Amino acid sequence: MSEHALNQENPEVERQGGENAQAGGNDDAGTERMPSLEELLRQAELKAQEHHDAWLRAKAETENARRRAQEDIDKARKFALDRFAADLLPVKDSLEAALATGDEVSVESLKSGVELTLKQLVSVFEKNNIIEINPLNGKFDPNYHQAIGMVDGEGEANTVASVLQKGYALHDRVVRPALVMVRKGSGS
Repeated sequence: MSEHALNQENPEVERQGGENAQAGGNDDAGTERMPSLEELLRQAELKAQEHHDAWLRAKAETENARRRAQEDIDKARKFALDRFAADLLPVKDSLEAALATGDEVSVESLKSGVELTLKQLVSVFEKNNIIEINPLNGKFDPNYHQAIGMVDGEGEANTVASVLQKGYALHDRVVRPALVMVRKGSGS
């Protein structure tokens, strides 16, 4: 009997043979086959490992940047006064030189030496943006002045009648407020 005649007697065999022929025909035709589950799993694991490695590198870079920034902050805090301290050294040297001159110093020479030293100190303050607050006859401002008391006197109320101690500000931030006496005003 022929193969076709056998297949006609058993239609199930013919259908399976046809499917096998089709499946076999697909492989022979050069079409791509589906990757196996093991291959897909291996590719996914490789991709996951790549992402994990990239994440670890990014995390390490972030930690290094954070550490360097903290070191920079610590150095800035530690050496913030470096320039100011260097500017003050000549003032100290002048004071020490004045004291080293001995007993034969006249009052006039001592006064002129103190005046020169004060000029040096004022220059240091200006270089470092330390501003003197001397509000005599100005309007009382509680942000810059500390009132010690009130006095009677001629003039506008709530103005500074006298300055007991000058105040100082560093870049518009009060380091020490001026101690002042404030006028009550002539109408009080």
